[in-house]
Formats: sequence, C-alpha cells, structure tokens
Amino acid sequence: MSDTTDTGPVLAADGTPLKRSLRRALRAQKIRALALIAPLLIFVLVAFIAPIADMLFRSVENQIVGNTVPMTVEELRDWDGEAVPDEQVFRAMYFDLFLAAEAKEHTKLGSRLNYEESGVSSLFRTTGRDVDDMGEVFQDAFEEISSDFEEAQVWYDMMSGGDGVEGNERLLSNQVGRLEQLETETYSGDVGFVPGSAISDILPNTARAYSAFAAFTHFVDEDVVAEEEPWEAVYAALALDLEDPGTAAALANYDGPGADLLRQAAATDMPKVDMKSAFIESNKDWNRIEYWKVIKTYSPPYTTGYFLNAVDMEKTAEGIALRDEDERIYGILFKRTMFMSMVITCSCIALGYPVAWILANLPARTANLLMILVLLPFWTSLLVRTSAWKIMLQQQGVINDTLVWLGLVADESRLVMINNQFGTIVAMTHILLPFMILPMYSVMQTIPPSYLRAAKSLGATNWTAFWRVYFPQSVPGIGAGSILVFILAIGYYITPEIVGGTTGTFISNRIAYHISTSLNWGLAAALGSILLAVVLILYWAYDKIVGIDNVKLGG
Repeated sequence: MSDTTDTGPVLAADGTPLKRSLRRALRAQKIRALALIAPLLIFVLVAFIAPIADMLFRSVENQIVGNTVPMTVEELRDWDGEAVPDEQVFRAMYFDLFLAAEAKEHTKLGSRLNYEESGVSSLFRTTGRDVDDMGEVFQDAFEEISSDFEEAQVWYDMMSGGDGVEGNERLLSNQVGRLEQLETETYSGDVGFVPGSAISDILPNTARAYSAFAAFTHFVDEDVVAEEEPWEAVYAALALDLEDPGTAAALANYDGPGADLLRQAAATDMPKVDMKSAFIESNKDWNRIEYWKVIKTYSPPYTTGYFLNAVDMEKTAEGIALRDEDERIYGILFKRTMFMSMVITCSCIALGYPVAWILANLPARTANLLMILVLLPFWTSLLVRTSAWKIMLQQQGVINDTLVWLGLVADESRLVMINNQFGTIVAMTHILLPFMILPMYSVMQTIPPSYLRAAKSLGATNWTAFWRVYFPQSVPGIGAGSILVFILAIGYYITPEIVGGTTGTFISNRIAYHISTSLNWGLAAALGSILLAVVLILYWAYDKIVGIDNVKLGG
C-alpha cells in the first residue's frame, strides 16, 4: 500500500509523511522497551555472564610465569631438558627473581607451580630470601675498590650519562612495562631517570638492572631515584658486564660520568659471576631437572594444564600423561556427583509426587493450609536443617535410639548413617523436596478432574485411569522439578561437607576447597567449567528426549 495519493504523500497530524512518522513511532517504542529491560540486562551481564566469562578465562590463563620470570622463559626456549640448564639460564633467573622478590610476587609464582610439582613453592621462597646475599658479594667488592660506589648520586650520574646525552627511552619503557606486568598495575609519569644510550651499549646488563631499580623506586617505593643506593642486583649486573673482554676496550674510549671509576673497576680482579653455584648453594633442589621442566612447560601465557588436572591427567615436558592411580580423584568425584544427584532427584520424585497429587486434589482451603508445611523449610536456615540431620543420623542420634528402643537394631550394632553417601542423600532429599513438589503441584492443578471421571465411565480401573490419563499430563511438572532439583543438587557443597564425610562429598566441595583454601583458582575454574558443560549436555539430551517445550510450571 502506498503512502501517496494523486495530490501528494499522505501526511500525519504533524505534517510529516505518514511512513516516516510510523518509523519514528516504532523506533521510539523499541527504545522505551529497551530502556525497561536495560536494568535486567545489565544485572544479568554483571552478575551472571561476566563471572562465567571470568571463570572460563581463569581455567586457561597462565600468564604468571611469563610475567614473573620473562628472561628465564626466553632462555629456556632452547633448553633440551636433558641436563640442568647452563649458567646463562641461572643468570636470567637471578635478575628475574630479584625484581619479583622486591615486589613480593615470587611466592605467588612458587604457589602456582607447586600445583604441578610439589616443592617448587619452598624453592622460590627460600631462594627469594637469598638473592640479596648473592648480589652483596659483588657490592662489597666494588665498594672495596672505591667508596664512590656507595654514593647514590654517583650511580645516578653514571647510568644517566650526564646532561645533554641521548637517553635510551626504550630500555626504560621496557622495564616499566615489565614492572606493570609483575604488579598488574598501570604506571604513568616521569621516572626522573633515563639511561644514557652510550652507557647502555657498554654496560647493557647494568643499564637494564638499574632501569628496573629506578622504575620500582619511583612507582612502587615512591622515592627519588638519585637519592637511593641501587640494589645488589645492579652490582651483580656490573660485575657481569665487566667480565666481557670487550667492555674494557669500550670503556677506554668512554668519557662520560664515572668513566674513570668504571675503568678502575674493569682493571681489578672481581669475584666470578657464578649464579648456578649460588642458586644450588641456596637450595640444592635447583639441581633437579623436574623443577626446570615444570617452569618451561607452564611458561606459555595460556595452558590446558588446569583442564588436564581436572580429568586426572597432567601436562609434562614429554606430553600429556595420565596421573598415577592414587592421584586420580576428580573422575571419582564427578561420577559420584552425577550418581548421587540422580538418586536424590529420583527420591524427590518418589516422595514429592504423592504429596503434590494430594495437594492438587484437596479443596483449595485445605490445600493452602497444607502448602504451608511444604514451604515451612524455606523459613529455616539451610545450615540449621543440615545440622539437624547430622544430629538425627549419628550413631547416638534420635533415629538410632528409636530403632534400638523398638528392638529393630541391637545397641552394639547401631547403623552408620552419617559421614557417608546415605547421609548426604537423606539430607539433600529433604532440603530439595519442596523444589520438586511445587512444579508438580502447579501442573497437577491444571489437569481437569473430569478426565479421570470420563476414563472411569468408559470402563477404566483406577490404576489404568491414573496411568493412561492423569500421569502423562503430569510429566511436564516432573520434568520441570527434575531439572531444577538435579541442577541444584550437583552444585551443593554445604550439605555434603557437613554430613558427607569422605565418601559423600561432591565435586563442588573440591571446587570450594580450591577457591577458599588452596587458592588454586585455575583448577577450580576448570572443574566448574566441566561441571557447566556436563549440565548443558544433560540439558540438551533432555530437550532431545522429552522436549524442553513440554516442561512447564503450570498454566
């Protein structure tokens, strides 16, 4: 239909063409609708989508190794893994570990790698305390040559190259970036120091170490670089540079600040830089190839290691391998979680269906009064209900005392109903039963009683009328309740933790342990991701078999 006539376009009341006016009205209507649902969308995004996305990211994120010991990671790329790494790798580890220890981040790296190889945490912690002593040997040697090496201003002038000298901005920027990765913060502003280009070429290790010291002093310690004596690692870096035969030749033609001091140091016999021996003296475990393999294996920024651990496998330098039989716990926990959640769901169906049927077929006034009994558990704390079952099910509890009093059980043969799977099933069935009754009740309310009367009038028995007429119409309620109960059951951890003991806990208890106790958030995220995938697969299978459109809560 056209919005024009022989005399021109059809106009709205305000004089605009009708088609344009309609488009404007529809657009305004959509904007109003979006504004109404925007708070809900934002809430879902912040409280639901974002945490799940963060969990999925944490399950593969592994940037802590590369951010904490970047030079070591680079040196290990060509390591064959056949013998303990050479001196070059240990030197890189020294400078990486020194900065990490100053930032107090080395223990986090040790804890991360300790998940893969026991003992790594202690290795990083003990050596992190000794890195100062390793560099102090060289500091003492330089200060014996000249007391000028004790002066902060001398170091500042020497490493900046003096006024009017071209600065190596890139080197400083790299060290600031490295500090940002280590501290997971963003730093901006003038450090108050730029390494000179000439001195950076002659003393590359010293310039890098002093730049890292300057960035840390300015941004983290918030001190003035020129007023602070450099770290012991800077002295070690200078000793390393002076070991190069070409350094003395380069210094002979250098006339910048501290040139005479550096030439004097270059002409003096200095302690040999042997970081490999220093590390092994600090902790003999640095001589273990397994620890170096773990560092190299988990050096990439992303890893499948967490997911492999979650399915009782591990990532090694040789490839993926199955864990030892006595270390395979997660497969058992996943199977137990699925099995017990299914048993709890079936128990809730068996107990809840008769209750829902009675409520649906009683007069409304009586049904409403009885519904209070169904809802009553919601008015009591979950912790209180679970603790009550712990008291009732224990060997000296109410149930065992009653059985002994009735003579059904001998006093010396009291039943063990707590700290096992039975206790978890009983307690969780009681807790989740209302979630099964309510959907079934709401569906059963919509089934007309006349259907049963018609079936009986046609000759059907009570059982046939129920099974062939009533039950099929109640299946959507069973489906809705089953999905609700099953999904809630596999995610429970408070109740299994209290009454489950060692054989009645779920995979969710292990997830909670890694989040709150071991702080292995990556493994917890991987376990949670697998659990989410299992739920989605079961949901998909249910949709294919039953049809999710047939699931309803009444109406």
